[in-house]
Amino acid sequence: MNFQITFNTKWSDFDPNRHMRHTAYNDYAAEVRVRFFKKNGLSINEFAKLNIGPILFKEETSFFKEINIGENITVNMTLEESSKGLERWKFSHQIFNEKGILSAEVKVYGAWIDLIKRKLTSLPTSYQHIFMELPKSENFKEILLKSEK
Repeated sequence: MNFQITFNTKWSDFDPNRHMRHTAYNDYAAEVRVRFFKKNGLSINEFAKLNIGPILFKEETSFFKEINIGENITVNMTLEESSKGLERWKFSHQIFNEKGILSAEVKVYGAWIDLIKRKLTSLPTSYQHIFMELPKSENFKEILLKSEK
């Protein structure tokens, strides 16, 4: 089962054509990620205590069906790729309109950064179980790090 949240959209999500702005899709995908980690014990405050945070290398958005002003949306999240030690990851988000029709897909590729050293790091072992809670996509695969190739 996917991790998903239904949102009431707001007027500022829409453009003069009365459909959802392209960047609003990415904002909702980011909100789902933040809520997933918070639900599983990794709130923004917890990240701050650990001096780590997520960093994005790439964000891809594909649009399939417009979302019109006043529609609510449902956004889900799956793990599409991760390295063995969970240092790097790729999340996929599907955004559905009120009728349940897939409207967009947002994929983000990222890693964890040590906020003091400003270098890539691993998620502490005590939090790695969180990734096990996240549903994997149908085409899940392991990311091989340079040291493993």
